[in-house]
Amino acid sequence: MEQKLWSISELADECGVTTRTIRFYEDKGLLQPQRVGANRVYNYQDKARLILILRGKRLGFSLEDIGEFLALYHAECDPAHASQLRYLLDKVQAKVKVLRQQQEDLAQTLQELTRIETECLSHLPDSEMPT
Repeated sequence: MEQKLWSISELADECGVTTRTIRFYEDKGLLQPQRVGANRVYNYQDKARLILILRGKRLGFSLEDIGEFLALYHAECDPAHASQLRYLLDKVQAKVKVLRQQQEDLAQTLQELTRIETECLSHLPDSEMPT
């Protein structure tokens, strides 16, 4: 059975990114497409890696974290991928902790700004109230 291959522009279109983005991930060593002449060709594994990279970026992970995760996935001899899962769990728990702190900080900032807004509005004459 022949494996489906994508050109860089086809892969970019399917994944909703630019070809420049894909080349950037190649430059960082996260993708290593095959070459047919001067053209890059991508297989299902490359597409899956790109989807994981994009997901990791969307979740706020660094390219270094993503690279380590991908390396563990491909180097792991354990079929259960225990090392990969422990690594991912550690990174996810750290990211959740940071986001929870940011959420608390944001809630506190919103509360303070709302208080200041209310105070300002209470000191403005009715004729100068914003609409």
